Amino acid sequence: MSGVKRMVRPGIERLLEGEVSHLRGPSLGLIAHPASVTAALEHSASALVRAGFSLRALFGPQHGARGEKQDNMVESAHFRDPASGLPVHSLYGEVRKPTPEMLQGLDALLFDLQDVGVRVYTFVWTMALAMEACAEAGVRFVVLDRPNPIGGVLREGPVLREGYESFVGLHPVPLRHGLACGELARWLNVERGIGCDLEVIACDGWRRDMTWEATGLPWVLPSPNLPTVDSCRVYPGMVLVEGTNLSEGRGTTKPFELFGAPFVDPHELAGRLRETLGPGVTIRPCHFEPTFQKHARRTCGGGQIHVTDAEVFRPVHTAVAILSVIRTMAPEFRWREPPYEYETVKPPIDILWGGDGLRKGIDRGASVEEILASGPAECDAFARAVAPYLLYE
Repeated sequence: MSGVKRMVRPGIERLLEGEVSHLRGPSLGLIAHPASVTAALEHSASALVRAGFSLRALFGPQHGARGEKQDNMVESAHFRDPASGLPVHSLYGEVRKPTPEMLQGLDALLFDLQDVGVRVYTFVWTMALAMEACAEAGVRFVVLDRPNPIGGVLREGPVLREGYESFVGLHPVPLRHGLACGELARWLNVERGIGCDLEVIACDGWRRDMTWEATGLPWVLPSPNLPTVDSCRVYPGMVLVEGTNLSEGRGTTKPFELFGAPFVDPHELAGRLRETLGPGVTIRPCHFEPTFQKHARRTCGGGQIHVTDAEVFRPVHTAVAILSVIRTMAPEFRWREPPYEYETVKPPIDILWGGDGLRKGIDRGASVEEILASGPAECDAFARAVAPYLLYE
């Protein structure tokens, strides 16, 4: 952080610095992962204990409280934290909503996860289910808010359709939602009827138009396959590749920036994409070999996404263009079959998109513009709905 002026203080630091005093006495639980850190890179759990807070239990989301689960559908077990001796309850596995037994003896449950601003990233649904559990148990729910690393201005993609709810989308939210967790929690609590005793300790100094770099905060990967802010910038669109037989770059050093398959000609792909890719981005044709997951240890042709202008780059548009072109040029292209994220019937691409419009549109040869046509109006309606719950300028 040398030479960078820290402009933003996340909720955990405001709590530790004494701006919120009423949580110092009650018994607390904490939903955390490796990116739950202070600006000095001290883990929130350690910092809370050191500061004298009564921390009684930890809860881990997808990829585990320690972030050790590399793949996106590997469940975590309950365990006892060797450093603090605290019980660690897994919220990704057979149990995804805290049980009454897990909450027993707690006065408040703190939520301190670094989110990435995308509907299918499961941390916000861990938050929603924990809010429900706290409402039922009479436990206060406290969001220690953090910045949205891809900003809070732009929204993209369709709003989740009724009937396509899953653990990658439990409520009607756009694919790229443009909210901080605290804002989404406020909307869920009122408009979606959760009704818990909710408190949000907002970030100090965050603005919606900030890049992550402008916050002055260190980047700690919130899950193993989002190692950099660049990977987060492409993720709102490139996560859709998970719903296909293409590699989304898992098993490489550039997940979600690299994509492809053994049956893709990278130079033909780049040529065909030139007219439809959208602004602020270039695709570099390349080959890569994943070390695990799809097409492990096989040479894949494809591309690497290079964002040239983040302000105009539209990752959802880019991903739809990529999938449309590969569907046309590669007969081996397939939509992935279920199960996926605890859904055993609907195609994974449908629950990722939030409906069947992408799959059916691409299969019938619809243009990128036709597939995305409903998105702007849906995002505008969502923006109006969440406006009363925003916390940042």
